[in-house]
Amino acid sequence: MRINLLSSFAAGILITTTICGVVYFTDDNTTQKASAKSSEKVQLTAPEMKDKLESEGYVVQTKEELEKTLQAAKSTETKPADSKEKEKAVTQVLVNVADGMTSIDVANALFQAKLIPDAFKFTQDIEARGLQNALRPGSYTVNSDMSYDQIIATIFTN
Repeated sequence: MRINLLSSFAAGILITTTICGVVYFTDDNTTQKASAKSSEKVQLTAPEMKDKLESEGYVVQTKEELEKTLQAAKSTETKPADSKEKEKAVTQVLVNVADGMTSIDVANALFQAKLIPDAFKFTQDIEARGLQNALRPGSYTVNSDMSYDQIIATIFTN
């Protein structure tokens, strides 16, 4: 009985597939519409294409117009400011020192703020001065005009 059930199911699938295939291959509406769309090629002239693109929000330039625009942009570029003007910009940083922070933590904060060139050398200098245990908790304002010794004197006690 099991074989009869399986063969009936297979026969039903075969008949259904055959019917679907016949309908698919004999239906001409979809193939005619697709072939009609692909055969209709419209050739636009250059001004028509430009107008169409501009109406859709695109900027259309010829090669000469692009080169003129690029030359104008290059000629109006401003030169970078002198190095003296860059040095005049002062960076102010608020350093928060909490209980349990070490000189390494403070050095990393100062290094991230670009106030010291090397965090490791800063901690070595603190240890050489014997100030590693003289870190005072609190908030300190340090700026880029301060010298290396002034930064240390601001955050560490003697």
